[in-house]
Amino acid sequence: MDALPSHPGLDLPFDAEAILGRLRPWVECESPTFDAAAVNRMMDLAARDLAMMGARIDRIPGRMGFGGCVRARFPHADGDAPGILVLAHLDTVHPLGTLEVLPFRRQDGRCYGPGICDMKGGTLLALEAIRELARAGIATSRPVTVLLTPDEEVGTPSTRDVIEAEAARHAVVLVPEPGRPTDEASPMGGVVTGRYAIARFNLRTTGRPSHAGARLSDGRSAIREMCRQILAIEAMTTEAATYSVGVIQGGQWVNCVATHCDAEALSMAKRQADLDEAVERMLALKASASDVLVEVHRGVTRPVWEPDEGAIKLYEGARALAARLGHPLPHESAGGGSDGNFTGALGIPTLDGLGVLGAGYHTLGEYIREDSLVPRAKLLAGLLASV
Repeated sequence: MDALPSHPGLDLPFDAEAILGRLRPWVECESPTFDAAAVNRMMDLAARDLAMMGARIDRIPGRMGFGGCVRARFPHADGDAPGILVLAHLDTVHPLGTLEVLPFRRQDGRCYGPGICDMKGGTLLALEAIRELARAGIATSRPVTVLLTPDEEVGTPSTRDVIEAEAARHAVVLVPEPGRPTDEASPMGGVVTGRYAIARFNLRTTGRPSHAGARLSDGRSAIREMCRQILAIEAMTTEAATYSVGVIQGGQWVNCVATHCDAEALSMAKRQADLDEAVERMLALKASASDVLVEVHRGVTRPVWEPDEGAIKLYEGARALAARLGHPLPHESAGGGSDGNFTGALGIPTLDGLGVLGAGYHTLGEYIREDSLVPRAKLLAGLLASV
């Protein structure tokens, strides 16, 4: 077979060692979502890197107790014409101190660290693609804006409006969330062209207090009632929609029957109609007895993103680039929402899962595959030069 003609960006001299060298300070700047000061320190670090690359930096103050955003615009001959939005988050699920048990380290072709895969690795890789294109004198096909957000890991409650407003000014959205693994032999993996719908819920049960030693039978435990509700909620899981409870807090004293218990639940569905039904079922939960109470409040929701013509056209361009690099590039709709849910649901051509390959994200075994850095960087550079 004849070799395919060259393409801007695909022959750039990306260096995995240099990429990892620039990634390490990001990973070692811990940024758990609920610590606004920590997230803002990470935003400072990224803003400095972007400014040194020649971007114009805007800082958007945080609200609702979360950190702020960084918006970086790169100069382009087309000025403010609708361009490419690189959409990423810099918050992680890992609390401060995780580096003590999950330090940045390299072993057997893997690189470990909190948030390294979800999604600091992919975010930095997008910056590397922009950096190398500029060094080579290759213009991006459209003006590029990078928007970094602080609250994706908790459903984006404070920045959805910023994301949607910014995306509406752009023609294309690229999301460097972790790539989809295909097989161990492929350093390219796959991408995401759709996301399931997700709804979050806050639950509270209220019981009746009593002394757990002297008057146990007089009390009605809110914790016990919440346990009943959790079993009922998770038993509702079907092929159409999943239900899970991930946070529970209750009681203050072991010698008191608990008055209150709080929990957070999540439901996910491939179709919006199935999520709507799941929401109705959650809001219809009832207490198991008349002497306890159950309250359910709907939290943040991510709309379903179903691939449309624009997303598929964008994917086909990426698939052609991957083929020039000698790799297949499968695509799929995926669970585990991202901010691509919002832009895709708005009908803005969006391609997600463009970050590094890896696994174990949201765990103490989170890592990236080092062999995915260069192929994925070339794919991002090719997209930035052509979409």
